[in-house]
Amino acid sequence: MQRFDAAPWPTLLRVVSALASAALVAATVVLARVVPFGTRAPFAQTFGELLSLLPVAILAGGLLFMVRGYAFEGGGLFVERLLWRTPVRLDGLERAWHDPKAMCRSIRLFGNGGLFAVTGIFRNAGLGNYRAFVTDPKRAVVLRFASRTVVISPAEPRALLDHLRTVSPATVVGEPPVVP
Repeated sequence: MQRFDAAPWPTLLRVVSALASAALVAATVVLARVVPFGTRAPFAQTFGELLSLLPVAILAGGLLFMVRGYAFEGGGLFVERLLWRTPVRLDGLERAWHDPKAMCRSIRLFGNGGLFAVTGIFRNAGLGNYRAFVTDPKRAVVLRFASRTVVISPAEPRALLDHLRTVSPATVVGEPPVVP
């Protein structure tokens, strides 16, 4: 098994994570204080208590889905999360390259845009739809498959690409494809 750390958090990710965490904790406190206790309305107190736990659940979900690193094992790539690993099959990998601007002008279709990581499904003109497991977009490594695209951000993009050359010799590693 060969492991690569995720890129260190850039300032923007640190600020967004800190502010969002503070806002979620504050929302939990405020919601917990406005829950009606001893009300005659059926389920009002139960609903209020459940609602006050929602911000904490969002915070916990963000922590669970953070990206800690990437590991090559058994011919596949695994994105290491807090408590588990997400597999990325390398079958059909055609190209791989480092592109600090890969995620520029992307639209988030589904996922997390900055609470401890940038993960989910995104779209931009250059890559089309892609799945991201990123901590620092400036260290983005694009993995282009026949039918999908994945973006990751190792601490050392060149080292990961060098290792990918040995794991998947048929993959074109290096420069991004030339668009006519």
